[in-house]
Amino acid sequence: MFRVLLFALLSTLTLNFFANDNSHSSNTSLHSENENVDIAKVAFEHILDSHYWHFWGEGHDAVSIPLPCIVYSNKRGLMFFSASVFEHGTKSFNDLKLEEDKIVSEDLEEKIYDFSLTKNVIQLFLSAIILILVFTSAAKAYRTTGVNSAPKGLQSLLEPVILFIRDEVARENIPLEKADKYVPFLLTIFFLILINNLLGLIPVSANVTGNIAFTFTLAFIVLLVVNIKANSNYWKHIFMPPAPVALWPILIPIEIIGIFTKPFALMIRLFANITAGHIIIISLIGLIFIFKTIFVAPISVAFGVFIDMLETFVAFLQAYIFTLLTSLYIGGAIEEHHHEEHH
Repeated sequence: MFRVLLFALLSTLTLNFFANDNSHSSNTSLHSENENVDIAKVAFEHILDSHYWHFWGEGHDAVSIPLPCIVYSNKRGLMFFSASVFEHGTKSFNDLKLEEDKIVSEDLEEKIYDFSLTKNVIQLFLSAIILILVFTSAAKAYRTTGVNSAPKGLQSLLEPVILFIRDEVARENIPLEKADKYVPFLLTIFFLILINNLLGLIPVSANVTGNIAFTFTLAFIVLLVVNIKANSNYWKHIFMPPAPVALWPILIPIEIIGIFTKPFALMIRLFANITAGHIIIISLIGLIFIFKTIFVAPISVAFGVFIDMLETFVAFLQAYIFTLLTSLYIGGAIEEHHHEEHH
């Protein structure tokens, strides 16, 4: 609910900026054009990555923080500068320009590789720092009081979650003698997704888990872990499936495709669920500015609060589902299979 009200407040500030611009304009057509808030633009600003950390407003009235840019050119080497030099894309700098939040060169033969600290990158670093501080604090408390003592403070919050991931996720889906070895990996995935899901609920924050590059990276890591740790039975099941040999030309390609479709499903599920929730919230609040009437506000905010509560639940659910499916894939890859031979 706090998120919906905060977004409504920021949207109102944006609308006031438009109104102030219009009051100083003598052009009637410009007035009618500027007084409309582009809800689609507001939505994409929140869900897409950017070289600016934008808060509210548009144009010269925008309140945003330009972020550091690090680019490598095949002609000029490594370059460091601030995104403020682009003035929101209206100006080129050193033959570089910002097009749709991508740094490109005016020289068509020059290749630019962007390693900038964008909004998503900075929030990812922030989430990593939060996780390091939280878990080092909890670990220090355990070293001080002992593992058998009653948890206090932060320990009491983390311990049930950690035990749940260990007992109900890892040990339930991975062979018991090997399950504990994968618990740190599963905990890292769970809390990394969860903290970024929760941070993404703040209107002015970055949408890290709703970025396809982030979910692709997580899914690719799962793909590597599953297939590197897989035993011979896993590969035998793929290239020598327990079925009549006549069906192997059909089953083997299906099994090979399945290696990639499993992490692909992880990637798309997390990306789609988080992005959809953000767009729905912004669209519902945007109805107030589309219809330009206060009578829409109670309905819009009420549905927004409901979806926001649902999205908070989804933030936990998607972290759990990603971790659960990862444990299932690992368990299936390292489990000892015993197939009967059919002659």
